[in-house]
Amino acid sequence: MCASTLRSWGRYPNAPQSSEPLAWRDSIRARLADASTRVGTTLAFGNGRSYGDSCLAATDHVLPMRGLARFIGADWTNGVVRAEAGVTLGEVLALSLPRGWMLPVTPGTQFATLGGAVANDVHGKNHHVRGTFGCHVLRLSLLRSDRAPLECAPDEETALFRATIGGLGLTGVIEWVELQLMPVQSSHIAVSRLRYANLDEFLALSRGRDATNEYGVAWVDCLARGAALGRGVYTCGNHANDGDFSLPARRVRSVPFVMPVSPVNAFTVRLFNQLYYRRQRPGIELARMDPASFFYPLDSIRNWNRIYGRRGFQQHQCVIPEANARDALRVMLRTISASANGSFLAVLKRCGALASPGLISFPMRGVSLALDFPQEERRNTALFARLDAIVAEAGGRLYPAKDAHMSGEHFRTAYPAWQELERLRDPALMSRFWKRTTQT
Repeated sequence: MCASTLRSWGRYPNAPQSSEPLAWRDSIRARLADASTRVGTTLAFGNGRSYGDSCLAATDHVLPMRGLARFIGADWTNGVVRAEAGVTLGEVLALSLPRGWMLPVTPGTQFATLGGAVANDVHGKNHHVRGTFGCHVLRLSLLRSDRAPLECAPDEETALFRATIGGLGLTGVIEWVELQLMPVQSSHIAVSRLRYANLDEFLALSRGRDATNEYGVAWVDCLARGAALGRGVYTCGNHANDGDFSLPARRVRSVPFVMPVSPVNAFTVRLFNQLYYRRQRPGIELARMDPASFFYPLDSIRNWNRIYGRRGFQQHQCVIPEANARDALRVMLRTISASANGSFLAVLKRCGALASPGLISFPMRGVSLALDFPQEERRNTALFARLDAIVAEAGGRLYPAKDAHMSGEHFRTAYPAWQELERLRDPALMSRFWKRTTQT
């Protein structure tokens, strides 16, 4: 892995990470000790799919984990798999789904690693049913600079287990993960899709359909105003009870280079949003989708982050408690629309009440809104300050895995257990995010 490729997915902040190849588990501790001696602190780096600076080392020196991509064992009778931290979710699916086992939780990319999924306690379209990724981790191996290797589980080294789930890679280097998979009857998803007129319709739809659907998510037109505020297209679905377990090959396109200037602007976003909304005809559209198309639509465009240009992009993702969600989201959407700083990729989804075992896991019962913005320092700083204030007043919080701007005050208020994580942090590990939000 070339040092020049080691960046966060958002390419902001522009902080290339230096590294040397890592291929064997038994060399992790020596490399951890060496980095501690030479540069002070380091950080495990998965596949670079975190958007902000949580995956970037404070010293810009990382341990690249993608070379540790071996399966250690699998029990296909009970759906339990153990694999090294550098194995991607897509690689797990390629092995498990033909045998009738699905990832119980998956984010919007199959290219995240197991270690990264644990460190960020990722969630997906079915949080209201399955909770976060950490809810399904049975055991993990943790390598620290200050003690012997140890295994953590819900009932073994419990404090470190809870701190590692969603712990942003700061409690030690995750060596391997043992995961409980979910049985399914086929690889296909039976999908219902319909457009809705405004935010109130989304809230009613998701509240009603969550009870009978494993998955639910909405694309939202973030530039709509007035009576159409929050309009969008809602998609829900369940695993089909019939069909095979095939994984159809997908045509993958690629963005061949970083755009000199981002084509994402108020005009193109408004045009795209109009066309996308109108493309969805009135009424309910039924379909069957393969897992890649349903869960990972953006993965069909390799290096899609290059579309945002040399400056990169930031994502603003928050979750608002259920009681305050409607009012806060209305104000947020009005603020975004008035700024004309819109996003093609605007997503609304409902989070459920199932608590994560992690100390500082992001989801809470409520509604999550996520939007991508081309990096424009003055415009984003002003807009994010207004959005952050709305989130804080509503008792919500931002997602560390997607963040590159959150203030230390906001983070420490929204995640009061941060002090416990700091107490359990490996002294040889420090990220730019953690230094920014807790040390300055």
